[in-house]
Amino acid sequence: MLTYALVLVVGAVAGLVSGIVGTGATVILLPVLVFAFGPIEAVPTMAIVALMSNFAKITSWWKHVDWRATVAYAVGGIPGAALGARTLLRLPPSIIDLALGVFFLVMIPGRHWITARNYRIGLAALVPAGFAIGFLTGIVVSTGPLSVPVFGAYGLVKGAFIATEAAGSLALYISKAATFRTLGALPTDIILKGLIAGSAVMVGTYGARLLLERLHVATFQRLLDGVMLVSGAMLIWEALR
Repeated sequence: MLTYALVLVVGAVAGLVSGIVGTGATVILLPVLVFAFGPIEAVPTMAIVALMSNFAKITSWWKHVDWRATVAYAVGGIPGAALGARTLLRLPPSIIDLALGVFFLVMIPGRHWITARNYRIGLAALVPAGFAIGFLTGIVVSTGPLSVPVFGAYGLVKGAFIATEAAGSLALYISKAATFRTLGALPTDIILKGLIAGSAVMVGTYGARLLLERLHVATFQRLLDGVMLVSGAMLIWEALR
C-alpha cells in the first residue's frame, strides 16, 4: 500500500513538472517505478503512463495544438516507434542510453545556438524528425528532450509547444504500446499499474496549466535546460553503472 502511495505522490509531482516544461515525467517517475515494480515491468508501465500524460497535456491546451505539425510528426513517428519497439529486443539498451545521454547534454548549448541564430524548420522536416525520434522512443523509455529542439525550431513555445509536442508524442506511444501488446510485453496487470501511476501524473499535468500561464518564456527555457541536463546525466549513469 505504501509503495502505491509513493507512486501516486511522485507521479503527481512528475506530471506537474512535465506539464510545465513538456517533458521530465519519465526522469522523475521511472526510478520509483523500478523500485516499486522492478526494471522489467517499469518500461512497459511507463509506456501507459506516457499515454495518459500526453492525453492530459492535449486536453489542457486543446485550442493551442498545431494539428498540421502533429500530423507531419506522426506520419514519420508512428512507423518509427513500431520499428524501434521491435528493435528493443535485439539491441543492448545501455548503448542507446549512453548515446542519448551524451546527445541530451550536447543539446543544451546546441539548442541555445539554434535559438540565437533563429534557426527554423518547416513542416516537411517534421516527418523525418518524427521517424528518427519515434524509432528511439520505441527503444528507450523516453526521448522527450529530443522533441524539445525539434518543436522549438518549428517555432512553438509554452502552451502551443506543450500541446503540439504532446499530440505528436501520443501517436508515438500508441504505436509503441500496441507493439508491446502484440509482442506480449504488455499484459493486463502491467496495464493496470500504468493506469494507477498515469492517473497521478494526469492530476499533476492538469494543475501545471495554472503555473505555465504565468511563466515567463525565459524561465520556461531554463526549466527545459534543467530537465535535459538531468535526463542526460541519468541516462549516462544508467548506461555506465
